[in-house]
Amino acid sequence: MSNATKIAIVDDEKDMRQSISQWLALSGYDTETFASAEDALKAIGPDYPGIVISDIKMPGMDGIQFLKKLMGNDSTLPVIMITGHGDVPMAVEAMRVGAFDFLEKPFNPDRMSELAKKASLQRRLTLDNRQLRRELSDGTQLMRKLIGTSPAMDRLREDILDLGQADGHVLIDGETGTGKTLVAHALHAVGARAGKKFVLLSCAAYEEIALAKRLFGPMQPEDTTLPAIEEARGGTLVLEDIEALPDALQARLLSVLNDQGTPAETRIIAISNLQQQDKTLEDVLRPDLFYRLGALRITLPPLRQRGEDILTLFTRLSDQFAEEYGCQAPTVTAQEAAQLLQAPWPGNVRQLINVAERAVLQARRGQGTIASLLMADHDEMKPVMTTEGKPLKEYVEAFERMLIDNTMRRHKGSIQAVMDELCLPRRTLNEKMAKYALQRQDYL
Repeated sequence: MSNATKIAIVDDEKDMRQSISQWLALSGYDTETFASAEDALKAIGPDYPGIVISDIKMPGMDGIQFLKKLMGNDSTLPVIMITGHGDVPMAVEAMRVGAFDFLEKPFNPDRMSELAKKASLQRRLTLDNRQLRRELSDGTQLMRKLIGTSPAMDRLREDILDLGQADGHVLIDGETGTGKTLVAHALHAVGARAGKKFVLLSCAAYEEIALAKRLFGPMQPEDTTLPAIEEARGGTLVLEDIEALPDALQARLLSVLNDQGTPAETRIIAISNLQQQDKTLEDVLRPDLFYRLGALRITLPPLRQRGEDILTLFTRLSDQFAEEYGCQAPTVTAQEAAQLLQAPWPGNVRQLINVAERAVLQARRGQGTIASLLMADHDEMKPVMTTEGKPLKEYVEAFERMLIDNTMRRHKGSIQAVMDELCLPRRTLNEKMAKYALQRQDYL
């Protein structure tokens, strides 16, 4: 299987190691075997990309000692222990130390496969969540997620770096689907509070009484979390849908901000999703709170104003979905590239993600067009166009950049292969790559 889960098999008996390894390999797992716990510990680190199956009774370091070492390195690592018949006390001790489960000899191979499947799924989720947390605390990784070379995106990245260092309260607004929560994460990650608590709370997700309790407390004895304002102390508190914060709670939040002094003990990042044409955020927030939160402000650009970023994003997204679904990404024609650039994108990046996924799925079936997907997202069955036209030169350049970018990616940076496919001499290709800020090392 692709991306097969790794399984470390630890047993001093060679026949047992080999039989377990063979059975699990036939089930699609990537197995590796060790004759001793000491050898296994050299290869199994805190981020080991799989699970462990180990015998309990082994010479030297036994299974329980081995398990304790593994749990000390990574308490979330699933370890399945193999016990001898009647070794109930050892099995109980293994579970107490942190074993995922145990198998009693002689065991049913199907039962082992079932446990391996459950443990592997748990491990994959743990590692995915761990990687996500790392990305959300890594400013460099987050800034890379803000894809695009348009002037609007260049300004956004500069604003994030500037305001991230400023450390004052920030207001983020913009159309739905533009990535406001991602920008909040980035502001936290590039500032002085990186590594401290980051707490996210939607003001629209609670009724007023429940929101007051979640935001300010007091919490009940059985509650396992602190009020958000306490939980985020010293770090960053992100209040999504700030326009939904009731008047009484606006006053309490203002009081907290006034008590904190300067610099603020806890940074507030307010995210506005207000979409009413006849109202602004200034109309729904208390003026004093609005000015406290909005002194530093970032307005995210809508996708329709980001030019060729649309094609770059579509290509990256369709490549990701194609890999996920195990198929080829759809080829974008010049006409389809123009349609992507001309679409109004009311749902912004979120809508583009949906269109890219559906384009991959319909390409896998060998049917449908990108134009049909764009029209399906539109209220009226007519060609989708923005209200503002663009010069033909912009469409041609955007398509040309996308074509070179896609070809470089497909050939992993091989200049000769790209020259051959696009029928371009080296000098022309070099000039165009320089023009579109495409660098070969990014594709290697």
